Amino acid sequence: MQNQDIATYQSSLPKRQVITAMAGTMLSMFLGSIFMTITATAMPRIVTDLGGFSQYTWVFTSYIITETIAVPLTGKLSDMFGRKWFFVVGMSIFVLGSFFCGISQSMSQLIIYRAFQGIGFGIMSALGFIVIADIFAPEERGKYGGLMAGVFGLSTIIGPTLGGYLTDALSWRWCFFVPIPIGVIIIILFIFMFPQLHAGTRKYRIDYAGAVAMTLFITPLILALNWAGVDYAWSSPIILGLFGFSVVMFVLFIFIEKRAEEPIIPLSLFRNRVVVVSAIVGFLMGASFFPVVTFVPLYFQGVMGTSATQSGGLLTPMMLSASLGSFICGQFLSRAGGHYRLQGGIGFAITVVGFFLLSRMSTETSYATAIFNIILVGFGSGLIMPVHTIAVQNTVPYSIMGTATSMIQLLRPLGGVFGLAVVGSVLNNHFASEFIGNLSAGVKAVLSPEKLTAIVDNPQALVNPEARLQLQGMFEGAGAQGAELFEQMMSTLQNALNSALTQVFFVFLIASILALLVNCFLKGIPPHRKKEDISPPESKD
Repeated sequence: MQNQDIATYQSSLPKRQVITAMAGTMLSMFLGSIFMTITATAMPRIVTDLGGFSQYTWVFTSYIITETIAVPLTGKLSDMFGRKWFFVVGMSIFVLGSFFCGISQSMSQLIIYRAFQGIGFGIMSALGFIVIADIFAPEERGKYGGLMAGVFGLSTIIGPTLGGYLTDALSWRWCFFVPIPIGVIIIILFIFMFPQLHAGTRKYRIDYAGAVAMTLFITPLILALNWAGVDYAWSSPIILGLFGFSVVMFVLFIFIEKRAEEPIIPLSLFRNRVVVVSAIVGFLMGASFFPVVTFVPLYFQGVMGTSATQSGGLLTPMMLSASLGSFICGQFLSRAGGHYRLQGGIGFAITVVGFFLLSRMSTETSYATAIFNIILVGFGSGLIMPVHTIAVQNTVPYSIMGTATSMIQLLRPLGGVFGLAVVGSVLNNHFASEFIGNLSAGVKAVLSPEKLTAIVDNPQALVNPEARLQLQGMFEGAGAQGAELFEQMMSTLQNALNSALTQVFFVFLIASILALLVNCFLKGIPPHRKKEDISPPESKD
């Protein structure tokens, strides 16, 4: 097929092919994103079978690192060579990695296979939003981008339940085996039904030096953010060394990209105000919304006294509202035109209100009030999710569509890792000072300094009935006042956790306010662009 206008090609695609390609893309996104929550549910049983508790977090960290690195590389390479076969390769790696995870005989094997699987998901997640620009005209991208964003919300609802069922009814290994046949079906769909759009016929030079520098910049950054305040102090030599090495590699990456013939991330992108604003907003949104999913269940369990199962169920309204918000936002983007600044502003305004209300909660807050607050956060975040990706796609040339889109997709999880690291330190420091500072002299007389330190480091008594009973037994020797002192300590513990978590929500509030202000600099770009603004691709089957 000869070079032709992308819009002409999109209008000529058979409807059945478009529907099948979009269904396969959404299913692949769902399959990849659901694996994070399925694995989290199965991990306690995995550790029991394979051992290696000290390596627990590496099962997630290895996946995140390889996924994050794969995203920008895929965006750039797919601009060069097309999307279709990258999607096939990505899903194949994901399926193969899933199989090897399922047959792992040690924690070290599982970590290696999870890292391999993360490459596959990184390829798929990079392409998931890019292909929308391939098969749909600018005026239609919003509604399909909204559907794609909603997929991630649904995965967080279904994943824990499915993972728990498979682990209890069959084995944790089936959490990795069950998606394999679905992945094979998706691969077949992509091979035969997905259109192959190619940006041109000229030869390209792959930026190997840039790829290495980017990997050496991202990997130590993620490791430092994961370890800081948990395994090592922020001021420890290893954390400072990782941050320092990451900064050096970042500077080297910029130096290489300035001189590369085909840079992974063209620095000229940052002369585009829409791209810059969307990148900053994406990072800030990632730093606030992604980590809040971790802390809301802790609030329900530790402060409101629900079980782990109940807290997971109470999180469902938040994720459903996020999916609904994404769907509504996509529809408005397509039907009302590219009012990106307005729609992003409305979404952030709702999110700001939600986080403000969360930061004002107390131990007396009702379930209904707490659920209403997290619904506001979820709905507002859902309204934001598709906006900036679609804005970028509708303002950059087709030849760098994948590069620009993947950069926005990269910054959200990086923001999430950064947000978790920051608020994790806020939570630990504020909780410790509140608990120790408000503890009565009578309780301090019963508990040894070592035990107090252990409670501060891991307040299991708030969420684990066995830990609560064990702690209660220490007060039985305090005589008639033992029961009263124990209740005083539990009340102090609960209030300290509430105070610490509301501080966490306040940090998210600040991040959302900053994102709202940055969003004000976003231009509204009409989704119907002129033909000459779109680089003509080549379609190859």
